[in-house]
Amino acid sequence: MGQRGATAAFMPNKFVFPGGAVDAGDGAIPFTASLNASCTARLNDQSTTSPEALAGAAIRELWEETGLILGQPGLWADAPPDWQSYAAQGMRPDPSALRFVFRAITPPGRPRRFDARFFLLDASKLQSDVDDFTHAADELRHLQWVPLVRARSFDLPFITEVVLAEISALLPSLEAPATVPFFNNDDEESLFLRLKATGSAPG
Repeated sequence: MGQRGATAAFMPNKFVFPGGAVDAGDGAIPFTASLNASCTARLNDQSTTSPEALAGAAIRELWEETGLILGQPGLWADAPPDWQSYAAQGMRPDPSALRFVFRAITPPGRPRRFDARFFLLDASKLQSDVDDFTHAADELRHLQWVPLVRARSFDLPFITEVVLAEISALLPSLEAPATVPFFNNDDEESLFLRLKATGSAPG
């Protein structure tokens, strides 16, 4: 996790997971392997953003905000601009270890709103030194691995506390969950749903 800046317009000083917006080119990245099929089905449920774009954004943001690399060794001469610093490490992205575990839409009235998907990952799948944050951008301060038993003592956004509770219930398994919680705080009402597969009914 890392701490957002004190002057940030959204969630100042909060400790958060690395993440950010999907970029236009994230859905066309040439992965070295496929995203888990069950996760793909859950990501497609009630979503207009492709699972590949979401997974690509997760890998890119992980690299940009922490300097940690999820991928496989390989040359990538034609990487898009947002991916060139990643490709320069001699890596190509591999989303196969990602596990989709949570989705949340920010309630109305907040300074900024997001439709966030949260992924779980076994750190042993990272290709970089898990304690080396030297390649990280300056978006997050105090980057560190936080034990689950200590995480709730940090200044966290409410939704992050909910996600941590969900992760605690899943571990030690890293299998893709059968359903994924979805806090849907849209403009009409707030719903707690379970994502299943494309076209499935909420509930």
